[in-house]
Amino acid sequence: MVDLSADLGFIKLKNPVIPASGTFGYGEEFQTFFDLDILGAFVLKGIYKNPRPGNIPPRLHETAAGLLNSIGLAGPGAEELVNIIKRVAGITHTPVVVNVCGEDDEEYLEVAQIFDALDEVAMLELNISCPNVRAGGKCPAQDGQHTYRLVKLIKQNTVKPLIVKLSPNVKDIVSIALSAEEAGADALSLVNAYLGLAVNLKSRAPVFRNVFAGLSGPAIKPLALKLVYEVARQVAVPVIGIGGITCGGDVLEFILAGASAVQTGTVNMVEPAASVRILHEIETQMQELQIKNLEEIRGELKI
Repeated sequence: MVDLSADLGFIKLKNPVIPASGTFGYGEEFQTFFDLDILGAFVLKGIYKNPRPGNIPPRLHETAAGLLNSIGLAGPGAEELVNIIKRVAGITHTPVVVNVCGEDDEEYLEVAQIFDALDEVAMLELNISCPNVRAGGKCPAQDGQHTYRLVKLIKQNTVKPLIVKLSPNVKDIVSIALSAEEAGADALSLVNAYLGLAVNLKSRAPVFRNVFAGLSGPAIKPLALKLVYEVARQVAVPVIGIGGITCGGDVLEFILAGASAVQTGTVNMVEPAASVRILHEIETQMQELQIKNLEEIRGELKI
């Protein structure tokens, strides 16, 4: 037997597998595929205060080894999500994470406070890094000062653990991570999608109305793994690795690079029950490699 638990310091999860925001709906959509109680936690689709229709289609475009998306953070708004969360809490004991969004700092705070007051929510994830909204993918996570200011604002006015989701579309992600940590982040999740471009040869125009879109899937795994390794070496708070994870071996690689847990993304859209398989593969590989627990290998990459 092996110990799959993942310790984030402020919470101990039964295992390190956490479906990522935007790839797992609101959780209840997946209950017909598997028991949600098997998960370490799951992150709900990003939410703003008011309902949002999202971007004009097309919204998805497959690549050779991944997926470009330009969803635009469509959602029902905070009030309706409160009702959804109460419904979801009736079908699972797995910790629920709310992905907090905002058009400005004030909206970020208002949304965060709504879900900070909700008993059914275990953690907040501050989404300061979504690449497929307006302004060509620009976001608070591309500016260390804005990251510090916003994270500090949220931490001073909420009590739940705060995960800050970082962008790979920066020159120096370590400096941004340190800004978030200094401002009070309890954990960091990285990375969000990479900015990419798809073109239509017939129309000689971009596939997406916003021109750029977010690239996820297996294509970004080596890039994400590099950034997780770099950040985990420099911060004291837990790091949650994200990027192209499709199997148990991928999870263990991120743990070895320094992650305390992982978020799975595109694989959930391709294979809704992927979490069941991935968890089985993690356990099997740990037994084969004689790894008793995840802490035994976390950050132990030999350089």
